[in-house]
Amino acid sequence: MSLRDRLHDDITAAMRSGDVLRRDTLRMAWSSMYALEKRDHAQLSDDATLAVLVREVKSRRESVEAYRKGGREDLAAKEEAEIGIIAAYLPQPLTEDELHALIADAIAATGAGSARDLGRVMGRLAGATRGRADGKHVSGLVAQALAAADLAAHDAAPHGGGGAGSAGGPPVD
Repeated sequence: MSLRDRLHDDITAAMRSGDVLRRDTLRMAWSSMYALEKRDHAQLSDDATLAVLVREVKSRRESVEAYRKGGREDLAAKEEAEIGIIAAYLPQPLTEDELHALIADAIAATGAGSARDLGRVMGRLAGATRGRADGKHVSGLVAQALAAADLAAHDAAPHGGGGAGSAGGPPVD
């Protein structure tokens, strides 16, 4: 059964059971999917459906943040409940250890050595982390790892020997 079909069946089940929050949350996700299907004139694949669900969760996380800043804990709690409902359709999130291992593998595979290589590393990680980790978090971890690698390479490199400082001239007595 496709993710799309599972979502549809769960909307029907929520309507029959009278679970209003679940029904409304799944309907909102379905509406987002349906709009994309109409725009593209094609049924969404499981990957595209997953991308819609990830976007829905991200949107709700941003709402939770805004509601908390505005002192609306009641609305933040509702959004968190909706996140929990949608998260049931997402793959298991990656642990920090799994993320660090994936990042180390991607850095080694791309030969990245400085922060300028962030895009290449992120491109390599995109498929493995999609729907399983927040992109901003992954990007921050990659940037830290690349900065550490760049610093280690800098410290290991020889540092000139003339004692002349940065001018490059003869030593000053």
